[in-house]
Amino acid sequence: MIQGTCSGAGKSTLVAGLCRLLARQGLRVAPFKPQNMSLNSAVAADGGEIGRAQALQAIAARVPALVDMNPVLLKPSSDTRAQVVVAGKPFVELEAGGYQGLKAQLLPHVLSAFQRLQSEFDAVIVEGAGSPAEVNLRANDIANMGFAEAVDCPVLLVADIDRGGALAHVVGTLACLSDSERGRIEGIVINRFRGDIALLEPGVQWLERECGKPVLGVLPYLHGLVLDAEDALPEPKRKTGTDHVFRIAVPVYPRISNHTDFDALRLYPGVEVILVGPGDPLPAVDLVILPGSKNVRADLDFLKAQGWGEAILRHVRYGGRVIGICGGMQMLGTRIDDPQGVEGPAGSSAGLGLLSLKTELQERKQLRNVTGHLELGPAFHGYEIHMGTSQGTALERPAARIDGRPEGAMSADGRILATYVHGIFDAPAACAALLDWAGMKGAQGVDLAAMREASLERLADCVEENLETGYVRSVVARRQPR
Repeated sequence: MIQGTCSGAGKSTLVAGLCRLLARQGLRVAPFKPQNMSLNSAVAADGGEIGRAQALQAIAARVPALVDMNPVLLKPSSDTRAQVVVAGKPFVELEAGGYQGLKAQLLPHVLSAFQRLQSEFDAVIVEGAGSPAEVNLRANDIANMGFAEAVDCPVLLVADIDRGGALAHVVGTLACLSDSERGRIEGIVINRFRGDIALLEPGVQWLERECGKPVLGVLPYLHGLVLDAEDALPEPKRKTGTDHVFRIAVPVYPRISNHTDFDALRLYPGVEVILVGPGDPLPAVDLVILPGSKNVRADLDFLKAQGWGEAILRHVRYGGRVIGICGGMQMLGTRIDDPQGVEGPAGSSAGLGLLSLKTELQERKQLRNVTGHLELGPAFHGYEIHMGTSQGTALERPAARIDGRPEGAMSADGRILATYVHGIFDAPAACAALLDWAGMKGAQGVDLAAMREASLERLADCVEENLETGYVRSVVARRQPR
């Protein structure tokens, strides 16, 4: 099990690297995260919803993504409320305090999923969540040491040195653990190191003396990895050195979901994706994309309060193009109804009115992997994750076809495109066609899958070179079921 001294220490990336390394060595390996909290999710091969990071780790392991790889997924719909997804399906919507009392009930689901993976794979690489030092969350823990203790799992502790304070993070984390939990940690990994390793050596020696734990690896900072983000938004990057930059604005509302939809666009030469945050005006751009949302009505209210709604309408009046994906599609319609309070207080909200369609949010979540083609021509692979159905005359002019059925909508003037499909930019030809439609002529598309694959190989090389992988293989050998 890989645990971290803090969120963002590099647990997800290290698990992905270990999965690819062991897969290259001929082992059948599976990732596993007992509990994840993320608004970036994926549809597993067996039909349920899991965290995006576990789907990436399955790609790294060269195996299909399975619901058992992430049995509990928390999807926040507000600062204090979240949807609890269990075994790939919505289980309950709870306030934060209510979840603490639910964890004991969820442990059997977590253990059953883990045991199934153990029986089917040579090795299971487990990822913790946040930090095991969060003593306020210790009761009935299923995410970190509570799980490790329940299954008698050895742990590596990873710390991010790029942020500073990594040695103190390790010492402090160990101080917050019980004796049995400290004994479970077999080694420490220092992550994202830059500079001369000789300058770190005195710190490594001190840490080993202070903690009585070996430092099993110092992993360098790897620039330019193309890997799906677990949750955090990417750092904005301005494009330079091109004669013309095609500018795309993405409004960032509080519950934005599956922003990995825009990874291919961010990597595209000559394209600048501008993530427009709170308090920032919507800039003059070529294309506006409304992303998905876990709380569509609340995020629509936020969008309007920021003045972005009026800016989008003005953008359209002046001939600009707009794409809405999932929740963004729903916002483009005339109305969103939530009679059962699926995502918040029951009620209705007026949409932006750019498409003639109405949406009703429902308790049953639509989950499916899809293959289809745009009405513009090219084929694509993607997935649907939404809790609403839409109806209206706008759907009579579909944006795409999936298994022969119409999907999404295109406005009568051809300037607004909407779809429930995530991942629609990942296919190079589909991405190029959408950019061409939006006004970027001669677009060729970016092969995101190939870039991801190259990054996973590079990551595995780094782990192999800088981590004591003999230790990892010894753990795998001694942990296999008899």
